[in-house]
Amino acid sequence: MGESQLEQVESDELSYVPYKAFDTLLQSGLTTELRAEVFAAYARINIFYSIARAWSGHIGTCFSSVDIMTWLFLEKMSGLDQGQDQSDVFFSSKGHDAPALYTVLTGLGLLDFELLHSLRRVEGLAGHPHVETPFIQANTGSLGMGISKAKGIATAQRLLGHRRRIFVLTGDGELQEGQIWESLGSAAQLGFDEITVIVDHNKIQSDTWVEQVGALGDLEAKFSSFGWRAARCDGHDFCAIETALAQLDTVSGVPKVLIADTVKGKGVSFMEGPAALQADELYMFHSGAPNEEVYARGLTELTSAARALMEKAGLGELALEHGRRPPRKPVFAVERLVAAYSAALVEQAGKNPAIVALDADLIKDCGLLEFRDRFPERFVECGIAEQDMVSQAGAMARQGLIPVAHSFACFLSARPNEQIYNNASEGTKVIYVGSLAGLLPGGPGHSHQAVRDISVLATVPNLLLVEPCAEVEVAAILDFCLHETEASSYIRLVSLGWPLPFTLPRDYSLRIGIGTEVRHGSDIVIFGAGPWLLANAYHAAEKLDREQGVTARVVNLPWLNRVDSDWLREAVAGVKRVVTLDNHYVDGGQGQMLACNLARLGLSVPVTSLGVGELPVCGTNSEVLSHHRLDVDGLTSAIAGVLAATT
Repeated sequence: MGESQLEQVESDELSYVPYKAFDTLLQSGLTTELRAEVFAAYARINIFYSIARAWSGHIGTCFSSVDIMTWLFLEKMSGLDQGQDQSDVFFSSKGHDAPALYTVLTGLGLLDFELLHSLRRVEGLAGHPHVETPFIQANTGSLGMGISKAKGIATAQRLLGHRRRIFVLTGDGELQEGQIWESLGSAAQLGFDEITVIVDHNKIQSDTWVEQVGALGDLEAKFSSFGWRAARCDGHDFCAIETALAQLDTVSGVPKVLIADTVKGKGVSFMEGPAALQADELYMFHSGAPNEEVYARGLTELTSAARALMEKAGLGELALEHGRRPPRKPVFAVERLVAAYSAALVEQAGKNPAIVALDADLIKDCGLLEFRDRFPERFVECGIAEQDMVSQAGAMARQGLIPVAHSFACFLSARPNEQIYNNASEGTKVIYVGSLAGLLPGGPGHSHQAVRDISVLATVPNLLLVEPCAEVEVAAILDFCLHETEASSYIRLVSLGWPLPFTLPRDYSLRIGIGTEVRHGSDIVIFGAGPWLLANAYHAAEKLDREQGVTARVVNLPWLNRVDSDWLREAVAGVKRVVTLDNHYVDGGQGQMLACNLARLGLSVPVTSLGVGELPVCGTNSEVLSHHRLDVDGLTSAIAGVLAATT
């Protein structure tokens, strides 16, 4: 689910199977099982290619699920040649395996093959499924919604007089989400026999074994207890898949579920569980992109397997085509906020035995590895169950502990929102830490871009929202939340490392609602928070000064839902215009809070708010910033335009 900023890698050669090879295979007259084996082998090569080229993705889950997708699209689904509105329906509820689905669709000619080269790019293929892509029936990637979506499709189709089969793929870690179990009872009661759920049971969630986080027990018995007909098979054996699905096809009047036992990372030996997950080690191929060495080793195994199958099938030589992934620019002297947070939390926990850390299956991405290793008795892994985590945290706080609850900002702010509000009503102190905050990284797409968390949490009583821009500010904010306030806190962390063109004052200290000037200017004042937004604002101010003689004051205001009236009045005194910047939707962000407070003070200085104004796009970080006009050039142009209109 996460995306790390890799070290620089030279632009290296990548290989993929061209469409011609897929087409030749489909016209070959091979047995269905052998054809599917070769098709899946081709697909794995192209999955590996597209993720490597995109610099990010989820290899392990793609490799575990691609055989299932291959069989469904080649042998089970009807009406594909009539388009997505007439065919049987398939979608992945987990959504992390989108590159696998894309390779199957491109291999069948149902999706433009050239899109294979544009995974996680603007106007390309989204990092997680999006309905703008042909044969994608639901936006997924935010877990747990798939079976509910299938029920909605089934209801609509019945009302329209249609009966299309609906296949939904879920992850086994995903089954920890409560919505999954909410969806089951009524599906059986309503007799949705057109729905078949397939569980990609690879037994590894993001970082570790599912059994170590939230044991699922007897899945066949659990689904059966809700009135579903259950079956089980080897998810990499096409004969077994067909036999199990054929048996389920004979069942009417109830929905069906197939537990498909799979191997995460299937097809590359060193990516496969359990070999890739020994003892207490974490699974390393859940997210991210392979470096040159890993790519070369993996491709060798994948092509060897494909060539062996082609020889068996009499298909001749494997003729790969080649592309190069764009190099990443080297990044030096960056602020790494999650790493700084990790160190600060461990330091604080060493002093205070009341601190307890809770995680929602994102231990690496949230910087909790050292805490878990140092204080295992005070670390609680809650799995993919954010509501459960937050309610546990609230109860811990009632017992005198200081719980610190972690997840990605997009999930932590929304899924357990009612539980956060309930905790606030109890008047206790809980610290919530949302990483992967804001618009970047752009690759995962809108399901993972936290651009509505401020608006969702800003009005929760007794909850301070705060966002650091630098490593030193991270430590200061955590200390403040622990010791200087009785209120609960939400710490919003940008996960990408980012270079800052300024440093905070040596005597920097936090006072609620008060910001810090990081660049002096007298014509306009720019307010913002977080590393990349303030860095871009600083560079835009320099450009305005250099090109237009406009002096812009840049102010770091880490408080997202609080501002001191006296300080604000002084901060805007004498300027021609106020510009607020949001790494968030403009509606409901810090900028609107500032504009409202300026109005309450009766100050007539014009205010312009810049931020995200539409559904965020998926792409490289530079593409996403440029699209939303939050890069240096976009900010410079927007501010210059505002100033021109003012004069």
